[in-house]
Amino acid sequence: MPEPKLLVEGLSFPESPRWHDGRLWFADWGTQEVIAVDLAGTKEVVLRIPAPPDRQAGGAARGPFSIDWLPDGRLLVVAGRDRRLLRQEADGSLADRAELDDRGWNEIAVDDRGNIYLNAVGFDFVAGEAFAPGTVVLLTPDGSLRQVAEGIAFPNGMAVTPDDATLIVADSYGRKLVAFDIIQDGTLSDQRTWADLGDGAPDGICLDEDGAVWYADVPNRRCVRVREGGAVLQTIDVDRGCFSCALGGPDGRTLFIAATEWRGPAAAATLLDTGRILAVEAPAAGADWRPGPG
Repeated sequence: MPEPKLLVEGLSFPESPRWHDGRLWFADWGTQEVIAVDLAGTKEVVLRIPAPPDRQAGGAARGPFSIDWLPDGRLLVVAGRDRRLLRQEADGSLADRAELDDRGWNEIAVDDRGNIYLNAVGFDFVAGEAFAPGTVVLLTPDGSLRQVAEGIAFPNGMAVTPDDATLIVADSYGRKLVAFDIIQDGTLSDQRTWADLGDGAPDGICLDEDGAVWYADVPNRRCVRVREGGAVLQTIDVDRGCFSCALGGPDGRTLFIAATEWRGPAAAATLLDTGRILAVEAPAAGADWRPGPG
């Protein structure tokens, strides 16, 4: 594959990239901003995430947070340590979509029915807490919130297949991708290993139209494309930890990689400027790719 090209640098901690309306959107955990960047590298701060009055600590210590969109186009933001799921309204204001408990909220995925899947790590690894497995919860369009999966060692990136039939979850500590069947009411069933990744430590993921998954890998500094079962199709090595990835661009065949230097959990709250977005041509378009405006 061709070498990845630099799209934007000088970021703090880019995560949760998504291609939307002709630009790449992502969350910068360090600055608590949602940023959109075009293919020329011109970036715009679209949203700043305010801390609630009782949680005014700044910087990366307030991360993580992640983004996705409802079927009607409204932006959702998981403010993990603030224990809130926010929704951006048509006038740009932020509304609380749900108040969350004190779990370690991490990633989000939304299906075409408006079901919102949120996962949570079972322990505070930055603070050095003892290990506990993580969970997945479901927020339905009517506001019902319930747990639908457990026993995932360290749940990270998630993706819903285009037919809304399967949820795939990256298990970073388990070194595998886990799949669930999605029942009509959004409940998950038939938990299984979609791909055993060997020494791979999957973080953010995305699906392509050939049914393969790209996963970002922090300790191994790479993005890897795998088939169900774990067969490796492509590997892209970079010079720093890869935290997430997304497919997009004019034809859906550009892989965007969110990468930054990782200095371990103890330094996770330190503001750095080593974050960057890389772009490289991929062999298949994103499974949920849609053309942007114009």
